[in-house]
Amino acid sequence: MRIMAIDYGDARTGVAVSDPTGLLAGYTTVIQSRKGEAVAAEIARIVWEQQVEELVMGFPRNMDGTEGPRAELYRAFASQVQETVGMPVRLWDERRTTVEAHAILHESGKRMKAHKKNVDAVAASLILEGYLTYRRNHSEG
Repeated sequence: MRIMAIDYGDARTGVAVSDPTGLLAGYTTVIQSRKGEAVAAEIARIVWEQQVEELVMGFPRNMDGTEGPRAELYRAFASQVQETVGMPVRLWDERRTTVEAHAILHESGKRMKAHKKNVDAVAASLILEGYLTYRRNHSEG
């Protein structure tokens, strides 16, 4: 079962898709657009192309677990994706994923200027890895 993770952003949206077994992150890309309709349409194209069966999207929470200031914007975009793709979107706590993504890119020797191109795809991969780990841990039992 292929699962797609979405790291939604104002100008760039990171996407990561698991391998067919739903165990590992595989395909990643970044959608460059500020228009929600265009991003949702591109997500729908990738869902069809990659044969995705489940969608999970990073959801902004504060460090204390309360909803962040952008929560309503993310809920609206998740609804737009759900309507465009015809598949429910699970909202997933994304606290610290962008910070971790920058750290990973920094440790790999990438210059800060190069981070912009890759950070959203890395953040989507981290969201996907967290969700896949959750699924593994909660399916056994």
